[in-house]
Amino acid sequence: MTEAPANALDLFRQEAELSHGELWWRYFELGGMSDSFQLDAFLHGALQPTAHDRDVIAHALNERFVEQGGNHPVPYAADNPDV
Repeated sequence: MTEAPANALDLFRQEAELSHGELWWRYFELGGMSDSFQLDAFLHGALQPTAHDRDVIAHALNERFVEQGGNHPVPYAADNPDV
């Protein structure tokens, strides 16, 4: 299996049509504790999120995809430990 690109989360964010601020707010509402600067660093691969933070980001993105009538394309840590 190939590794996901460092900015895979940001690519999902763009596909979900969310701004950084909108994603951070959704992440925060779900219990994410990182600030918007840290989230930005996670999105661009400058910082590695914990498995918990990555799952909260994935959940926020997946909720958005469901709102748009889609599925859950963003994998969770348990689904793919290489992400």
